[in-house]
Amino acid sequence: MNANMGSLRDLMTAWAVMTALALTPAALTGDPAGGQAEAATPATTLVFDKNPDDPTDSTLSVHRGGRLRATYRAGSGLGVQDDCARAKGWMPDGNWRIRSRTRTYDGNLIKGYAVHLQDMTCSRGTLTRTEMFIHSETNRDGSTGRSEARRWDGAGDYQSNGCVKLSPADIEAVFRLLDRIGWPTHLRVVS
Repeated sequence: MNANMGSLRDLMTAWAVMTALALTPAALTGDPAGGQAEAATPATTLVFDKNPDDPTDSTLSVHRGGRLRATYRAGSGLGVQDDCARAKGWMPDGNWRIRSRTRTYDGNLIKGYAVHLQDMTCSRGTLTRTEMFIHSETNRDGSTGRSEARRWDGAGDYQSNGCVKLSPADIEAVFRLLDRIGWPTHLRVVS
């Protein structure tokens, strides 16, 4: 990626964070004596920035009050940039509501640490992407398994059926960080 593209991606990520902050209702507390209102706890935002050069080498970043707190390598899809390609295309851009989160998810394909996201229509409106998560490859209890679907082998494991996929160590770090600073209500996806 050349320097100009890197700068453009940085600007787009900053724009996504500011948009997510604008979409988060600001909690204000007023001074009954008529003084200045002050902002309550700053908002936490989660941004997945898709890398068009390599969708399996994208980033998931955590921001708090507009300040970058952490960045993790993440992937989405099987290298296909078409967000309307079922079970192989990357995640559609947009503001995805977080439905739930757990450390012990027990789905057919996904186990362990998982953040379940809302369903969303792809960019052309031809397909609704369902069963979308932020997850890794582990057993239900978060431990490493022996089969390929439960064992993290390296860079090739950032591929997914369209979900945001992190390494086991990184998804655990995301959960610890968000438990400490506060969970966002949405995941903002940008490309």
